[in-house]
Amino acid sequence: MDFQWYPGHMTKAKRQMQEDIKLIDLVIELVDARIPQSSRNPDIDELGKNKSRLILLNKADLADAEKNKVWIEYFHKQGYFAVELDARNRGSMKHIQSVIQESCREKIERDRRRGIKNRPVRAMVAGIPNVGKSMFINTLAGKACTKTGNKPGVTKGKQWIRLNKNVDLLDTPGILWPKFDDPAMGMRLAWIGSMNDQLLNTEELSLELIRYLTEAYPGVLTDRYEINEQADRPVELLAAIAWRRNCVRSGGETDYTKAANLFIDDFRAGRFGRITLELP
Repeated sequence: MDFQWYPGHMTKAKRQMQEDIKLIDLVIELVDARIPQSSRNPDIDELGKNKSRLILLNKADLADAEKNKVWIEYFHKQGYFAVELDARNRGSMKHIQSVIQESCREKIERDRRRGIKNRPVRAMVAGIPNVGKSMFINTLAGKACTKTGNKPGVTKGKQWIRLNKNVDLLDTPGILWPKFDDPAMGMRLAWIGSMNDQLLNTEELSLELIRYLTEAYPGVLTDRYEINEQADRPVELLAAIAWRRNCVRSGGETDYTKAANLFIDDFRAGRFGRITLELP
């Protein structure tokens, strides 16, 4: 399956970020906690290599709790500040502003030595499409500052938000990179919804996800759909899911496309429980 999706506005957005980075003290990079490495755009590393860095493992409530800890430790060892959060839950955001201040402590101390006081930290919020940047900003600000949506590409241009007297945030569009060298990375991005579903073969996508879940999290399909996971092939499990969810065309023909879409939606909504799709 081909996982390349790089619409024209992403090229423009990357150029704009290259200009804006000159104004920035801190790059706040949101990743999806289910795929913390695959959801990291290497271009953001290049853009922010001389800036303070904070990685937020968003949607941590959908990811395996123990594996979240493994990823946080991994990023700390790489020299990043890193925390997990659920951007929809204001309660999980209470410590974020203190983390922002801590990650920019050297910059704040440097300003103080120069006699510069009360200058807000200017932070760029970056990440791939559909990772929750706008939701994060709105929840942190306590009001609707940006558009949000459950599909990639909602944010198309940059936007400055005054969070408080200590922090200014720059929202940026989600950008992917032009070519995935590892097909498995593209597969994981497609699973979580960071690409345009209309360009994907959802049946093939669902079969690969069924294969992964039965190996890494045996029993979750049985719990959700009351089916026997011991089938020889993933397509047999997809057929069983279709039967359990009445995905049948007139004449009794199995509607694999409808079943695949339902299955992918169930995964993205966290209805199988907390699932992590990769480890460091």
